[in-house]
Amino acid sequence: MAAEILRARFRLVLPVLGLLLAALGGCSRGPDPNELQFWTIQLSPKFDPLIRSMLKEWEQRHPGISVRWTDLPFGSVERKLLAAVFARRAPDVVNLNPLFSANLASKGGLLPLQQRLTPKVRSSYLPRLLKAAEQDGELYALPWYLTARITLANEHLLKQAGYTRPPQHWEEVPAYAKAMKQRTGRYALFVTVVPDGSAELLESMVQMGVQLLDAQHRARFNSPEGRRAFAFWTDLYRDGLLPREVVSQGFRRAIELYQSGELAQLASGAEFLGTIETNAPKVAALTAPYPPLTGADGAANVAVMNLAVSRQSRRPKLAVDLASFITNPTNQLRFARAARVLPSSSPALNELELELKDAMSDANGPSLVGEARLLSAETLQRARVLVPADPGIKRLQAIVYGQLQRAMLGQLSSDEALVEAEKHWNAYAEARWPSNP
Repeated sequence: MAAEILRARFRLVLPVLGLLLAALGGCSRGPDPNELQFWTIQLSPKFDPLIRSMLKEWEQRHPGISVRWTDLPFGSVERKLLAAVFARRAPDVVNLNPLFSANLASKGGLLPLQQRLTPKVRSSYLPRLLKAAEQDGELYALPWYLTARITLANEHLLKQAGYTRPPQHWEEVPAYAKAMKQRTGRYALFVTVVPDGSAELLESMVQMGVQLLDAQHRARFNSPEGRRAFAFWTDLYRDGLLPREVVSQGFRRAIELYQSGELAQLASGAEFLGTIETNAPKVAALTAPYPPLTGADGAANVAVMNLAVSRQSRRPKLAVDLASFITNPTNQLRFARAARVLPSSSPALNELELELKDAMSDANGPSLVGEARLLSAETLQRARVLVPADPGIKRLQAIVYGQLQRAMLGQLSSDEALVEAEKHWNAYAEARWPSNP
């Protein structure tokens, strides 16, 4: 469930972000200065006892201060946040993904945290995840929970296709996808090219050695590596080795195909196995976890959820303290156990990994979910946020995917699509970040 929520949140579209950010600089919010507003996304009611107990503990440490917790469905977050901002009632602490955080921070909407955290607090987070929350050397969010993507594979289909395990590198995928299609009639994998869908394809380009942008936000993807990546996905689709729906449907379709036995593998978080066991027990019985697909350098992807503090907060010191408390090692470990995700805290991750290893030696044998979670935790050692949290990255994804769709559908060659993507992105970048302001 948590992995699905992460993916859904990452697909949130921000069409009116400029208007929102114009209002974010306001300094006045809520009528009660002794009440902090804390917003999360789709954690209630499943995690109500845990979240409420953490907030009660924090309140006990701060007599006279209360926390009002609001949990929102991912589909209404943008609208609700807009309304709160324009009413000068933006939440003090808010749960955001890195791309949304970057957009807000770029317009001055988030409180800088670099000088507001003690060295001890800063050192508790995994350094590369803390670095991913920075913009221009300033920290604007604290990493909370995460998933390191692994491969869930249908071993029955693997054997039918002549494989003992799924491929570990993208360069192996074309031959594997061809064998799967020819010998089983099924597809090997599903990677969406819907512009506002998953960033998995953009992440694969980074793994293939593509540098997306330079320091001035201009395109760097029109390169030999970029041409190979565009040709890779174009050829897979034109050769009938990807489901036709990748150009029209998002990750939910991949889930449907995998659970119906029509897809050999799925890139997901370990906790998604629980959903498969509930919805498709026969497929779950055939499923095993494997390392994720990577490029030559072996870097895997990690999806992170952050906590940020709004500049509208009237009690910024307390708001930072609350965000730090929720993301401290103890509370991260509690949440990771309950949600079957991974913590972004080094001490919490070490303890969770030991627990998962101990469970592997259980007399009844390790559970499939436990085995997958341990693999996910181990994968985290070589995982990073592959797509930089550039303020315009969702626009970049829309442009790249849109042009790649045209190539897949035969409207352009892959090289022509790459040139068009470069042209459209640089026009947008010049308007947003002029060369000579």
